[in-house]
Amino acid sequence: MAARLATDGGVGLADERMSEQALVFVIAWRSLWRNPRRTGITLAVVMVGTWSILAFWVFLEAWAASSRDAALRGLTAEGQIHAAGYRDDPDVARRFAVPAAALGDARGAWAARVRVPAIVRSEYRTRAITLVGVMPERESEISDLPSAVVEGRYLSGSTDSGIVIGRDLARHLRTRLGKRIIVMAQDANGRLAERGFVIVGLLGANRAIENAFAFTGLATSQRLLDIGSDVSEVAYDAPPGRAIEQVTAQLHEEAPGLDVASWKDLEPLAYTVERFSGYYVNVWLLIVFVLMAIGIVNTVLMAVFERTREFGLLLALGMRPGLIALQVTFESALLIGIGVLGGVLLIVATVAPLRHGLDLGFLASGAELFGAGRMLYPKLLIADVARASLIVWIFGIAATLWPARRAARVPPIVAMSTLT
Repeated sequence: MAARLATDGGVGLADERMSEQALVFVIAWRSLWRNPRRTGITLAVVMVGTWSILAFWVFLEAWAASSRDAALRGLTAEGQIHAAGYRDDPDVARRFAVPAAALGDARGAWAARVRVPAIVRSEYRTRAITLVGVMPERESEISDLPSAVVEGRYLSGSTDSGIVIGRDLARHLRTRLGKRIIVMAQDANGRLAERGFVIVGLLGANRAIENAFAFTGLATSQRLLDIGSDVSEVAYDAPPGRAIEQVTAQLHEEAPGLDVASWKDLEPLAYTVERFSGYYVNVWLLIVFVLMAIGIVNTVLMAVFERTREFGLLLALGMRPGLIALQVTFESALLIGIGVLGGVLLIVATVAPLRHGLDLGFLASGAELFGAGRMLYPKLLIADVARASLIVWIFGIAATLWPARRAARVPPIVAMSTLT
């Protein structure tokens, strides 16, 4: 019987505390709207702060993805194989036979290339370029360049004797589609080899590729340079479900005499942007949160000072100090929670119209200098939104614990003495 009474007493005490907390919650909600102007200003601060954090996060991630895709889907792919020393001195002498056994279908998509320095000459001008011999049937699997032709056509095969150049290079050479240009390069014997090519297509890729590259068939470039079936590089992608580091390590073991590198080594700028984007977001989160916390703490502290008599009266009537602190905490939690929700709705409204991409327009040229493409594709991930919102909400409540503690420690006699 005693045990039952003890149990019933414990349940009754728990119910009483729950009812007290529910009452305090209702009081907190009503108190929140006593001063609509102050509440509205604080809500605006939290909303804009949350929106700025999420916007910075979303667009920085989009920039990192654009930088990575611009590199990988251009000429780099996820990894490349070269002869030893080629990356330091891309000479025709640094070539190798395609390691076909290592590049089986299980390794993912790959394409062999000849890539050497060359000189191109039109009727009017001459310019230094990089001549790239490609396998068109394979390039489309690892590169977007075959689909970037804006005039004419791309190469039809490895034996295609036509040439594809960028629009900017064509403007510089004062030539156009269908015209003939001369390409000169050093062959395998150290002699100057030259050949006339008809321009069959113009590329609309990024400026770096448009200005400095010309593409022809792999077999055509091999005959020009007299290198037999050797190549300068092999670009490859990791198969689905496998990390590029694993594939690179395996290729290095199977072709120990060659230089095998992933895109992280080949494109350090794109890798740095992707790696440090999270750090940049954290720094911005800290800056914005400090500014938000100053405003929130000042607002809550002002409300506490204004309601000193109210808290003193409640304490004099028997309300526990803990419930006073809980009331102030509830008010802060509701205020910050509504502000965070508003910030999330703002970022959704901001990103939704951009689901098909954001064209950088006149800023594209500057963006390309930092490795990004012309288009950004902002994506709003639920996990990122939830994590950022939860961080702002929790730390926002934590910032108001001091005003809440101050409200709970107001001596009733001091508070009552201010009554008129």
